[in-house]
Amino acid sequence: MSRPEFIEVQKALSGMSYPATKDQLIRHAQEHGAGEDILNALRALPEKQYDGPNEVSAAVAHV
Repeated sequence: MSRPEFIEVQKALSGMSYPATKDQLIRHAQEHGAGEDILNALRALPEKQYDGPNEVSAAVAHV
């Protein structure tokens, strides 16, 4: 699986309200047309609540 770029993740989650759960992040990205690489990266995240886009991007970088 190729890891999406920071900016791609940010674009997919644009307008997201935080804090948000993993499932909310995935749903938002799907509704906004995110590609499979981004969706797969979000699906691989740990189950937890994320406080902001920087936390999500940091977690994606480590999956």
